[in-house]
Amino acid sequence: MPQTARGGAVALLDGVIGREKLLSELTGPGGPLDRLSPSDKARAQRLATETLRGLERVDRLLQRHMTKYPPLTTRNILRLGTWELCTGGAAHGVVNDCVDLAAKVPNSEALKGLVNAVLRKIADTGPAAWETLRVPRLPKWLREPLAEAWGNPAVTAMEEVHFLAPPLDLTPREPAQAEVLAGEMGAEMLPTGSLRLTESVQVSALPGFEQGAWWVQDAAAALPAKLLAPQKGEKVLDLCAAPGGKTLQLAAAGADVTALDISQRRMARVKENLERTGLTATCLTGDALDHAGGPYDAILLDAPCSATGTIRRHPDLPVAKDGSEFGALIELQAQMIDHALTLLAPGGRLVFCTCSLLPDEGEVQVEEALERHPGLRIDTEARALPGIPEAWFSEEGGLRIRPDHWAGQGGIDGFYIAVLRQ
Repeated sequence: MPQTARGGAVALLDGVIGREKLLSELTGPGGPLDRLSPSDKARAQRLATETLRGLERVDRLLQRHMTKYPPLTTRNILRLGTWELCTGGAAHGVVNDCVDLAAKVPNSEALKGLVNAVLRKIADTGPAAWETLRVPRLPKWLREPLAEAWGNPAVTAMEEVHFLAPPLDLTPREPAQAEVLAGEMGAEMLPTGSLRLTESVQVSALPGFEQGAWWVQDAAAALPAKLLAPQKGEKVLDLCAAPGGKTLQLAAAGADVTALDISQRRMARVKENLERTGLTATCLTGDALDHAGGPYDAILLDAPCSATGTIRRHPDLPVAKDGSEFGALIELQAQMIDHALTLLAPGGRLVFCTCSLLPDEGEVQVEEALERHPGLRIDTEARALPGIPEAWFSEEGGLRIRPDHWAGQGGIDGFYIAVLRQ
């Protein structure tokens, strides 16, 4: 089916909703978008992402016009069409294209009429009804533990941020040039030093791209390296380094950086970014638990996690996942902390961070590490950086960032960060 952007978007929805795959797994080489042009690939991803972002509203509207749901692919054509019609899509083009897509679904010729009839009704009444529906909620398996941790009002505030298309954040290679760059590209300067663009832009066309003056990195993801505070000439290990934003920060500060990641494909992106920015690091591909280098003055461990803090950028996650994998990830994080500590030089420091909203992958993980390692302590002073409000300080001494922080400025990814010293 994927000969058009809309066909590609339906194939992506089939993969996420039907096969529980993440969009990142479906958009690589060998995926359903392979035969599309770069512009159609980008459009297919955007259509699928935004349909997933509004999925609860989409399904509530479709419920009003159907008593029985068609098979998955046809249902996803209806979902895509509904989202487009309710958010400004031209009715004639959307309906016709969706009917054409329905005709190409094997053994579903008879459902063309259903798609046509339902979407014509949606075109008439959907846009007005769309605005009356509640902001889509997280699924129960995730909403309940988050409400237990942060309270219902905070979760509702996070959901409101998740429903907004996220802005684009950039990290300047030279922090002293941030203000100049912000002026050149019309970006907002965030309190922590990141630059934020709220309009849709072509990244490679922005001023400073070819010169490697900045890289794309959420404002929250830029903080772990800042808390690590690398010094010129220090030997620093970036564990789980891909896609490389933190590696670039460490190298830009003048550290002697070793970047390690288990994925060869993702590590290729780190190398590309280093080349574009003119920065250097030793790049290794391998399992973090097998790494025997060092000793290092400092280690940045951005551990594999549930990624629940990144839902504003990845609305496929709560649809494709159900939380069943999280226990194994929590165990792996503990093993990685223990191993990383063996690679540190005496008096060295370890930044542990996860892009998770679950305390088990943040506050609890660090508290348990302190119990396992009697000589280990948490450096509470490291988090006192310009632009970081004390409201983000967590009780055990780390930094807790939630999507609803900076809600009025477009939000921020959820993160937990702690600096550990031995």
